[in-house]
Amino acid sequence: METTHYCIEVPAEAAGQRLDAFLATRLTDLSRATVQRLIDDGQVVLTEGKPRSSMKLVGGEQITVEIPPPAPAVPLAEQIPLDILYEDHDLIVINKPAGMTVHPGAGVDSGTLVNALLGHCTDLSGIGGEIRPGIVHRLDKGTSGVLVVAKNDIAHRGLAEQFAAHSIKRLYWALIYGSPNDDTGKVSNSIGRHPTDRLRMSGKAKHGKEATTNWRVLERFGAASLVQLRLETGRTHQIRVHLSEANMPLLGDPLYPDGGRFNNLKDTRLKGMISHLGRQALHARVLGFIHPVTGQYQEFSSEPPEDFSGILAYLRETAAAGATFS
Repeated sequence: METTHYCIEVPAEAAGQRLDAFLATRLTDLSRATVQRLIDDGQVVLTEGKPRSSMKLVGGEQITVEIPPPAPAVPLAEQIPLDILYEDHDLIVINKPAGMTVHPGAGVDSGTLVNALLGHCTDLSGIGGEIRPGIVHRLDKGTSGVLVVAKNDIAHRGLAEQFAAHSIKRLYWALIYGSPNDDTGKVSNSIGRHPTDRLRMSGKAKHGKEATTNWRVLERFGAASLVQLRLETGRTHQIRVHLSEANMPLLGDPLYPDGGRFNNLKDTRLKGMISHLGRQALHARVLGFIHPVTGQYQEFSSEPPEDFSGILAYLRETAAAGATFS
């Protein structure tokens, strides 16, 4: 790929606009952040002086823009099987397995969803100046389910705007300890880094971000329940924090305490299944959004994986037989 050159004359009606905002409306394949990076890197030239992203246009300026070819992505492409629910030129929807990290980092540089996507996708275009998949949301390593990834800047920007506006439909299934007093409820507070345990998030953090989770009980099994969660926001560990602090901890969560509920279970087979799960019993069941290019609403769903479904089936069978799990 070669460097792309643009010569743009600023019309009189654009007077007063910021340079970066104006260019983002002309170079529609680029996000505003990408335009700002090009300006900072000296690849945007005006007739007079070095431009700044915030400078106001007066009309009549001649702007030259050079867009270098996207740089190769740093993560290595790997041939890892993917459960693909949908794919087109702009995005790909994956049913992520539990145990797969979404993005390289913190000592993890292989086996991630990004590595797998680099190995699978042959039509990735530049996102932020790199040939890479555009991760607009994440699922924890132990959480399975539906996840959408952008292939180009336009799709990335359109999906990111929907996530920022909280207009994405996101439904999760979770197996929790206990049987809530109510059938539905809402948890809304500020979530930030735990004050003493840096691996965890907490509703007691001094500097957090507002988070809201709506929950509804789907089935009750005595000391365990199946609940559906609808997210209004998407903070790190949001569901795990909200349910744990609402006294409804997830089965198997290795990071957030269950208040001794696992040790108090008398059903040894159920305890064995939870131990074998080895992670939080949380599955991203439904994801719905407006396609950022076609404008059509799309919705995708997936069934929980075998380990989650096995526990749920056992709970249903034993509940039907009149057993309890206290």
